[in-house]
Amino acid sequence: MEIDSIDAVQELLAGQGYVCGRPLGTVAFLALRLGRPLFLEGEAGTGKTEVAKALAGALGRRLIRLQCYEGLGTAEAVAEWNFAAQMVAIRAAEAAGTDAQHLKSELFSEEYLIERPLLQAMRPQDGGAPVLLIDEIDRTDEPFEAFLLEALSDFQVTIPELGTIRAPEPPIVVLTSNRTREVHDALKRRCLYHWVDYPSFEREMEILSARVPEAKGTLSREVVAFVQRLRAEDLFKRPGVAETIDWAKCLLALDAVALSPEVIADTLGAILKYQDDIQRVEGSVAKAVLDDARARLATEG
Repeated sequence: MEIDSIDAVQELLAGQGYVCGRPLGTVAFLALRLGRPLFLEGEAGTGKTEVAKALAGALGRRLIRLQCYEGLGTAEAVAEWNFAAQMVAIRAAEAAGTDAQHLKSELFSEEYLIERPLLQAMRPQDGGAPVLLIDEIDRTDEPFEAFLLEALSDFQVTIPELGTIRAPEPPIVVLTSNRTREVHDALKRRCLYHWVDYPSFEREMEILSARVPEAKGTLSREVVAFVQRLRAEDLFKRPGVAETIDWAKCLLALDAVALSPEVIADTLGAILKYQDDIQRVEGSVAKAVLDDARARLATEG
């Protein structure tokens, strides 16, 4: 599929229910046009991961996700040998009297290789190169960053027993970071960078309308206004757009047509994920936030 403009990217993402502003649409267009990795940084829950999912859906490509975590190594990211299957093969070969050299070549063939996300992304795919999502890169450590830098520079990985495997067509790479630590400049320089911030009221209304179209009228406006105002509180973890969407769905499941202190108290766990935050907000603070949100809605009409 040929992407010939920023507007086309925005339309494609909108078709997947992802409301994309012009700045993000521009950097996504350039990443696709230039074949550069896209590095998205921002608070958790602002929709960074959803960009990769929406791109894969819009382009009809396979989405391959590498979820990062502390201690992630190359074996978990690239490939590892199926030791259990190799042991079975060794015992069967010993029973049959198979030549040791021949057995070794068989054991370290792709038949016994378990492919992980990075290697999968280097393989040819039906429908074109996949979208490789490297999620929460800030959770890994510097040695893995250095390895990733090399892998993304040439779009190839090396397995000692098999040699170097290079992607015939580079994958579309999206990296995300919640900025729990700074990612090395060398990796960022390989990418096109964009900070994904919390959306404006109008943008968040568009997102909620796209993702939860059944949430209409007073409820949707109050939900967005409340969450926007809540983000100004001194919280350990401010609610993201994902929490706005989840909360709206919860309220609909309860047949709520508008917010009230009672319904907020019953559903705070949908938008706040830490008990300290819930204790801080419940009661009079929640009512004050709701009053402020409604006052803003009344002022803005």
